[in-house]
Amino acid sequence: MHAAPPSAELSERHRVARRSTLVSVLVNVVLTLVQLWIGLQTRSQALVADAIHSLSDLMSDFIVLLANRHSHKAADAGHPYGHQRFETASSLALGMLLIGVGIGMIWRVVPALTPGEAPAHVLDPMALYVALFTLACKEGLFRYLLAQAHKVHSSMLVANAWHSRSDAASSLVVALGIAGNMAGYAMLDAVAALIVGLLIVRMGAQFAWNALNDLMDRAASAEHLQRIQSALEGTPDLLGWHDLRTRRMGDLIQVDVHLEVDGDWTVARAHEIALMARQRIMASAPVLDVMTHLDPVRRPMP
Repeated sequence: MHAAPPSAELSERHRVARRSTLVSVLVNVVLTLVQLWIGLQTRSQALVADAIHSLSDLMSDFIVLLANRHSHKAADAGHPYGHQRFETASSLALGMLLIGVGIGMIWRVVPALTPGEAPAHVLDPMALYVALFTLACKEGLFRYLLAQAHKVHSSMLVANAWHSRSDAASSLVVALGIAGNMAGYAMLDAVAALIVGLLIVRMGAQFAWNALNDLMDRAASAEHLQRIQSALEGTPDLLGWHDLRTRRMGDLIQVDVHLEVDGDWTVARAHEIALMARQRIMASAPVLDVMTHLDPVRRPMP
């Protein structure tokens, strides 16, 4: 008993993911160019670090576009369960990318904090203006992407949205560091760059760990598991069930369960009950497919 989610739903997920990611690409292209140019002109390490962060966003956006192109494909001979895990793999790649970018930024800024280095210079106010503009843009982008992700229930888009929120947090740190530098605490620009690097590493580690768990067949959430169990318990004439197992397939769930039916029933009748149980499970949660095994049992005497 196999079935994939309705093609219309997959098409909507693909359309929303592509549109929202293209918006993210456009915003990050503009921000990267502006931050890098002004950062180099004003010699702000924090602003240059944030520009590199925005550049990593561009790379992650292209990863999302690539994953979206492949994950919506139907099952084939080589991938009989579909391509949904391409999204999970892309989230893992995104996490590893962020870890690498963060470590590189930390490595670059640490020498500036070493005693004996030349004192930092006071930054031009233009650096602060750009940092505040970047903060506003990235917070707005986060809210837009998260709304689109919830609309189509895509964990990959949620990851990309929270990536933008981490960018907004890092841009806030950058703005505070630049403001502190201008207020007379010159070293705060480099400190802000260091904090940005640490934030990126932390966020990347979270994405990579979650994706790795999903690739290792992590079970469905407790909420979804409860919905599936309730669907089974409410199936008419189903005498019982056992060995219920779930595993994540991208944003969807693969379900395996043994169904207990009356041993005196015909095969056709037992099959009908199994179909009914399957339909109820499919309607209760974002389920990709349900594999059932029928176990004949004796109906309890009245």
